[in-house]
Amino acid sequence: MNGVDREFFVRIKKAITSNPFSSERQMVDRELAGLPTGAESDDNVLEELLYRVSHKLGEIKKKMDHPRNALGGEDLQLYKYGILFDLFHSFRPEFDALITDQIKCEDDSCRVTFAGDILRELAAAGFSHGDSLRILALFYQMRRAFFFIRSIFGESTCVQDLRKSLWNNIFTENIALYEAYLWNRMEDFSTMLLGQTGTGKGLAASAIGRSGFIPFDEKKQCFAESFAKSFISINLSQYPEQLIESELFGHKKGAFTGAIESHHGVLSRCSPFGAILIDEIGDVSIPIQIKLLQVLQERKFTAVGSRRVEKFQGRVIAATNQPLIELRKKGRFREDFYYRLCSDVIEVPSLQQRVKENPEEITILLSFIIERIVGRKSPELVSEIGRTISRHKPAHYSWPGNIRELEQCVRQILLNGTYKWQQTDANQSSEFLQQIDQGELSAGQLLAGYCTTLYRRLGTFEAVAKVTKLDRRTVKKHIVQFESKHAQAINAAE
Repeated sequence: MNGVDREFFVRIKKAITSNPFSSERQMVDRELAGLPTGAESDDNVLEELLYRVSHKLGEIKKKMDHPRNALGGEDLQLYKYGILFDLFHSFRPEFDALITDQIKCEDDSCRVTFAGDILRELAAAGFSHGDSLRILALFYQMRRAFFFIRSIFGESTCVQDLRKSLWNNIFTENIALYEAYLWNRMEDFSTMLLGQTGTGKGLAASAIGRSGFIPFDEKKQCFAESFAKSFISINLSQYPEQLIESELFGHKKGAFTGAIESHHGVLSRCSPFGAILIDEIGDVSIPIQIKLLQVLQERKFTAVGSRRVEKFQGRVIAATNQPLIELRKKGRFREDFYYRLCSDVIEVPSLQQRVKENPEEITILLSFIIERIVGRKSPELVSEIGRTISRHKPAHYSWPGNIRELEQCVRQILLNGTYKWQQTDANQSSEFLQQIDQGELSAGQLLAGYCTTLYRRLGTFEAVAKVTKLDRRTVKKHIVQFESKHAQAINAAE
């Protein structure tokens, strides 16, 4: 292999091991394709790059009848990287079709009709049978990760950073390191997702949870498990304190009053190749934190009322919208639990931040939301609803409900032609504090205002009920009354 060829394949290796959502990878791809920065779309860059890689591999084969025998040392390894790059991208359509089919089939693992072709190509390139099976599974994992991470729409800088962070969370910053040491050991890396209510933390967690390494079952000609069942989510704010332990760890029949049968918690239902999302981790009591810490440290747990020790083999992803720093200072969140939980911390940006960085972010999200609601793309609806929002949205609106609020905004406009905008947080707080300072509020109004303030920050009636120690229905009544009176006041002013 001459110096020019060697330099080309060194760059191919760099491309393979780089994060596909990073600016570094985009730069390397364009250099390899011989295109200046920003001159072509990403698809055109990849097409040109694949042509060059295929052409270069063909030239080497012409020079050497059996490159794997003629080449040695670093040259052979670089040549194999070129083979892997070409092979992976040659089968992209097949992997994408498999992912789509697997989503439709849900829990049943789909047959991989093209697996034999890939394995034969790898064997011909000099890879051992064991390495070939692992590479096939790695190809599938990489394509899944790209598929699910790319489904997080948006072009703002913070969203691009989020996609990059999610890829690193799955494969580390260097996939060569992952392939050599960590492909079957990622369960020891827990993840904390931070962000406001409605920002899409669940979608980010799903991208991680459905992108774990799943080995290929050669006898059955399918992957060992469907990725559709490899991710389990539990929102702790949905359960009263006394049931959280049972939902996490399970319970044995007769463990407590009402336990008429045994129950498997999310820890026991999690696959060895999967992950669980524990949402609203900031609401967890100290005793539960201690038990979860044991799970993270020892990979073991015991169901309520049982003496049988069970093994947890999956990965833990936690999420919260609460300020953990403040909770730690107040002693409501254990330091040891925090540090064990946060192998990686990923912040999911607010819609306000996204729009501030890129005003077109609303239009991008509208396209996705409307397609999901009506079942097809509709540029006309996107334009119409976008104009309605631009025309009536209050200046400097903060989108306190984030993407979830934007979705409801679209639905309300489709149904009623308008949307009831929330008062911005700053104005609401100022007005509320002014009324308190002037002594204008009754005890009931004060409580209703406080509940509403919490609701706009926490996002659910259940979360507000936990903080205020009130019944959920009482919380809802106060919030509805407060919002109704506030709307009437706005209408009167208009």
